[in-house]
Amino acid sequence: MSKSYAAIVGGAAGAIAFVAIVIGLVWFCKLHCKNFSNRNSDTGSSDPSALVEWNRGAGPSSTAAPPLSGPQGARQFRMEELEQATKDFNQNNLIGYGRFGLVYKGLLRDGTVVAIKRRQAAPRQEFVVEVAYLSEIWHRNLVTLLGYCQENGSQMLVFEHLPNGSICNHLYDTGQDSATKLEFKQRLSIALGAAKGLHHLHCLKPPLVHRNFKTANVLVDENFIAKVADAGVARVLETIDDAGPSRATSVNVFQDPEVGESGVFSEMSDVYSFGVFLLELVTGLEALHIDSLGSEESLIEWVKTRLMSNDFVDRRLVGSFTMEGMRDLIRLTLRCMSFPGKRRPKMGMVVNELEQILEKERALTTVMGEGMATFTLGSELFTAR
Repeated sequence: MSKSYAAIVGGAAGAIAFVAIVIGLVWFCKLHCKNFSNRNSDTGSSDPSALVEWNRGAGPSSTAAPPLSGPQGARQFRMEELEQATKDFNQNNLIGYGRFGLVYKGLLRDGTVVAIKRRQAAPRQEFVVEVAYLSEIWHRNLVTLLGYCQENGSQMLVFEHLPNGSICNHLYDTGQDSATKLEFKQRLSIALGAAKGLHHLHCLKPPLVHRNFKTANVLVDENFIAKVADAGVARVLETIDDAGPSRATSVNVFQDPEVGESGVFSEMSDVYSFGVFLLELVTGLEALHIDSLGSEESLIEWVKTRLMSNDFVDRRLVGSFTMEGMRDLIRLTLRCMSFPGKRRPKMGMVVNELEQILEKERALTTVMGEGMATFTLGSELFTAR
């Protein structure tokens, strides 16, 4: 009788152990298959459109919109809280102006420093839907959207605040001593970070085209890690703005001339804008102030003509680069700005080339010490091969 009882207990224990192993294997496979299938970039983050649908409590085919009270993943701020954070939107807290409107620096009750973009507009459900989408997009090289507010005739977007501001503040040669000297490897690192941010947007399904990439929208944190700002803001305005075009500037040198012909933005138009950004990193000049911008391709023609001069490369870079590294970066700049747009490299390729340039530059300057101690003529620096 005791032997039968032992056999029953032993058999039951074996069966339970077998079931536990099977369940564990099924759980392990599901978990890893899910993680692998959700990865769409080198960050391993998920497709934001799918996450939005999941957070709405429906499958990918659902068309239900999130409630006006606020989407999952984006915090709905109250006007009272943002007024307190900005001291009633005091002019002393005003730090800029963008396509979405005035930008204020704010301090939340929990100690978080934020950038608040504010425009006058009536509440719109479409605004909340777009915020739901954008709040699910995260990358270390993109400025994070924290939340929104729609009250008292205002629409507001609340972003993380980056203490070192736009790269414009550290780049343009104003003839005065800059508080921050951006040497060549640091500029390459900033370019690489911005390229990774754009590449992540282009890898989303469907791809998200920035449409307004420019040097002013490349911000740097306390460690000078570059983050792309305003990703998706053009999309928000296109969706909700029925009051006509936003305030326009005289010339937008970052916009792909082919967009002016077709009116269609694409990943390749972002690549052109990135090429103009690289041009500013190389020259230290603000592209808007480059003379002779008469025709559509005048900027690229200016580059080709100026290459043979001795003042094309920012003189503040003297001693911080190798001839090979600078030449490779200039070639990449020209490719990003080439015509027609289909000849331009995709952002993934731009990321790879910048990584290679930066890696070689670090290795060469480590072995050889500082870079070029004398300024080289453009004709010596850049020769077509």
